Amino acid sequence: MILDSKNKSSRLLIVTQTVDEGDPVLGFFVRWIEEFAQNVEQVEVICLKLGRSDLPKNVRVHSLGKEDPPRFARRVVYAFRFLRLAWQLRREYDAVFVHMNPEYIVLAGILWRALGKRVALWYTHRSVDLKLRIAAILTNVIVTASAESFRLPSTKMRVVGHGIDMTQFVPLPKKQTGTTLHVLTIGRLSSTKRILEMLAAIDVLVARGVSVAFTIAGVPATVADAAYERQVHAMIFAKPTASHVQFLGAVSHTDIPALLERHDVFLNLSLTGSLDKAVLEALAAGLPAVTTNVAFRDLLANVPGLFIETDSPETIADALVFAAHADITPITGRIRAQFALPHTIATICQLLMGE
Repeated sequence: MILDSKNKSSRLLIVTQTVDEGDPVLGFFVRWIEEFAQNVEQVEVICLKLGRSDLPKNVRVHSLGKEDPPRFARRVVYAFRFLRLAWQLRREYDAVFVHMNPEYIVLAGILWRALGKRVALWYTHRSVDLKLRIAAILTNVIVTASAESFRLPSTKMRVVGHGIDMTQFVPLPKKQTGTTLHVLTIGRLSSTKRILEMLAAIDVLVARGVSVAFTIAGVPATVADAAYERQVHAMIFAKPTASHVQFLGAVSHTDIPALLERHDVFLNLSLTGSLDKAVLEALAAGLPAVTTNVAFRDLLANVPGLFIETDSPETIADALVFAAHADITPITGRIRAQFALPHTIATICQLLMGE
C-alpha cells in the first residue's frame, strides 16, 4: 500500500533508539523499518545508535552518535543533534513515527506541530510518567499492542497489534518431548521478570525427579537490574540445582527462532499486564508458553493450564509439565492472524494520514 492524499505525500520520519539487527532487544525494529519502506515513498530514520542493517534504497538512517559517544554532556549533545536533524530534514518528511521514546516528542512536538507534521507515538509499557503525559498532549495518535499495554487514559490511543515478523517465527511440526524438559525464558534480566520465582519452580521439578534444563536469555539494563542479576546468581550457585540452569546472556533477535526450536516450553511470570512480545513470538512459532500475565488470559483460553493465576512453585511446575505436551495449534493461528507485522504497519500508516 502506498499512501496518497491530496494534502500529504507519503514521506515518513521514524525516531527510534537503535537500528541494529543484532541487538538483543531492538533487533526486530529493522524489519519494522523495512515494512514501513514498503508502505511509503521515502523513510528518514533518526536513531540514537546505529549498528548492522541492510535497509531498502528508500531509507536513510541518521545516527545521534551513541556508537561513538561524546565525552561530556551526552544527553545535551544528543538532544541538540536530534533537534538539528528534525529541522534540517523537515522538507523530507510529512509525518513522524516515534518508537517507545516519548522524550523525543517532548523535545520536538511543538516544532512538528508548527510545521504541520502529524505524529504517532508507539508505546507499550505500564509506566506513566511526566514525559509520557506531555507527549500524549503533543502527539496526534498513540499506537500500542493491546489495551493493557498503555495505561494513560487517552482518546488518542489505538490498538494495532504487536507487529511480529511471521516469516521469521514459522511454526514447526511439534517435536517429541525427550527425556529432559527444556524450559526457556527470554527478556530483560530484571525483578519484573521474576527469575527467582522461576527458579523455585525448577527446584520443585528437580525434587520430583524430573529431568529439566532451564535456559535464561537476557541481560540487565539498569543498575537495579544488575543488582538483581547478582542476587539470582547467588541463589543459583547456593543450590545443587545449579547444573540445571544455563545463562545465555544477550541473544541476537535473529537467533531467537532457532533458540525457541530447541526448547519444549516458554516461561513468563510477568505481572505487568502488558502483552510481552517474547511470549507472542514463542506462541507464533508454535512453542507452548506458561505465563502469569493477565494480558494473555483470553489468548490462551483455548488451552486451559497455560495461563496460571495461582503461581506457587508447585503450580508453575505442574503447568510446565502439562504445557510440554499441549497442542496449541489454535492459539498459534490466532497469534499469527492478529499480530502480524504487515497489518500493524499498514494500520499505523493509515492513522498517520489523518484527515
